[in-house]
Amino acid sequence: MTLQDVADRWLAAHYEDLVSWRRHIHAHPELGRQEFATTQFVATALADAGLNPKMLPGGTGLICDFGPETGPRIALRADMDALPMAERTGAPYTSVVPNVAHACGHDAHTAVLLGAALAMASAPDLPVGVRLIFQAAEELMPGGAIDAIAAGALSGVSRIFALHCDPRLAVGKVAVRPGPITSAADQIEISLQSHGGHTSRPHLTGDLVYGLGTLITGVPGVLSRRIDPRNSTVMVWGAVNAGVAANAIPQTGVLAGTIRTASRETWLTLESIVTEAVTSLLAPLNLEHTVQYRRGVPPVVNEVVATRILTHAIEATGPDALADTRQSGGGEDFSWYLEEVPGAMARLGVWSGRGPQLDLHQPNFDLDERALGVGVRVLVNIIEQAGLI
Repeated sequence: MTLQDVADRWLAAHYEDLVSWRRHIHAHPELGRQEFATTQFVATALADAGLNPKMLPGGTGLICDFGPETGPRIALRADMDALPMAERTGAPYTSVVPNVAHACGHDAHTAVLLGAALAMASAPDLPVGVRLIFQAAEELMPGGAIDAIAAGALSGVSRIFALHCDPRLAVGKVAVRPGPITSAADQIEISLQSHGGHTSRPHLTGDLVYGLGTLITGVPGVLSRRIDPRNSTVMVWGAVNAGVAANAIPQTGVLAGTIRTASRETWLTLESIVTEAVTSLLAPLNLEHTVQYRRGVPPVVNEVVATRILTHAIEATGPDALADTRQSGGGEDFSWYLEEVPGAMARLGVWSGRGPQLDLHQPNFDLDERALGVGVRVLVNIIEQAGLI
């Protein structure tokens, strides 16, 4: 009996449980580094199946090893945290926590990995060792993956794999590509200070709002001339705040945004280029400023052999399951694991095929729960394929 057969048999008996887990987690979302109940829910289910989960420091997140104790060990990772936003799906399993919602599919990631774990736990033997990583705080920069790595989550791991929901892909489809599949993502906040003054006499003070405008257009412009355009680097401002009166130059203002790039090499240079550009643009304007540059995550770069394993795992779920995908501008802290060990991430189709393709992080985002079974099969197949190398 293959592991695919084991997964099919387990799903035939437990698919309703899988859906129920996802709905329970969805209805009870927890923010990053607050996933205590979710962690305990997963730990209890694993322990009831005879496995030995170990909590990570702080009580959020866990790891769990099973299978052969010698030879390769393959890690499978799911993130568990939710977003600080209100849900607007109207589903019967809508979040019961005000202004917290699983609008990124992490509820599905957690349920899928839990299902794959219990399916494999029912197998008579496994070709390689398995490590489950249920991770906290993916949505918080620079990400909870760093905490998990520091706690030893990758100790003894040969390769690591993950799935991420993709509402642009129809359910039944899973997409992967070698090389970069996500982008680096950083945050920047610039604070300006001025003596303020009357708008009729801007020459007697520092025109702070004009300075903000200079940065809004100038910094992205500088980046477009300093960085190779083939690296797909984009800077977008998301917030600007200053002033309350039309005829008064304010004393303080704040500008905040994100910088994303498809190139890891470019990512390493961005902070110095941006801070230099801000200083140069503001130099003639008699304004004080501070720059807070928050390094986020590098791109997820799928390793060639791991991508091959994942591709075969997807193909084993069905002849039409494998799909192509392009590199995304979004960031994912799974990239930190790949800085340490080889691995790969794939995109799990969750669109029903009917109606609008709602994007991640939208308050009305939901997914077709048939994708849960597909995800379980792919994760189980990864372990079988890894045993063939």
